[in-house]
Amino acid sequence: MRVTLAIGILLSLFYSDAFAGRAVDGIVKAVYDGDTILLATREESRLKIRLYGIDAPETTKPDAPGQPFGAIAKRTLMYKVMGRQVLAEIVDIDKYQRAVAIIRYNGRDINREMVSEGMAWAYRQYLQGAYASEYIEEESRARSHRRGLWREPNPRPPWDYRKSVMKAGRMRSR
Repeated sequence: MRVTLAIGILLSLFYSDAFAGRAVDGIVKAVYDGDTILLATREESRLKIRLYGIDAPETTKPDAPGQPFGAIAKRTLMYKVMGRQVLAEIVDIDKYQRAVAIIRYNGRDINREMVSEGMAWAYRQYLQGAYASEYIEEESRARSHRRGLWREPNPRPPWDYRKSVMKAGRMRSR
């Protein structure tokens, strides 16, 4: 058990070092939700990418209902990048071994656009540097103009929603 854990940790460190700080281009083959895509790279590998610095409303899953604007955020991201060649500027690797990246299409910051259009929150917990102020400012503008999810009277952040779903799931299994 310890050997398996040690190997897993070493592999994740190697994987993180190999990709973090690297720019990868490829074609978007799938959009899972408003903040996660699948990229087919030139090296013919497939890379699951979580968009850096944003958190979109949850979509419906087999075991949990979605949030308001979850499906709309997914469709918006699909419209922006599906089947298109994009550049993924990898910032990190998350605990699920997904690359965390800023997605650029024709020079546009797609992550920022999702926040600006009210399709996602600025994910303050993980934002750093210039992106923090930029994305938070875009979120404030979207709120004040009541764009996207900000049309709702009191939209629930996805991180709160996930906690409540996990808590309810644990309670059901007891």
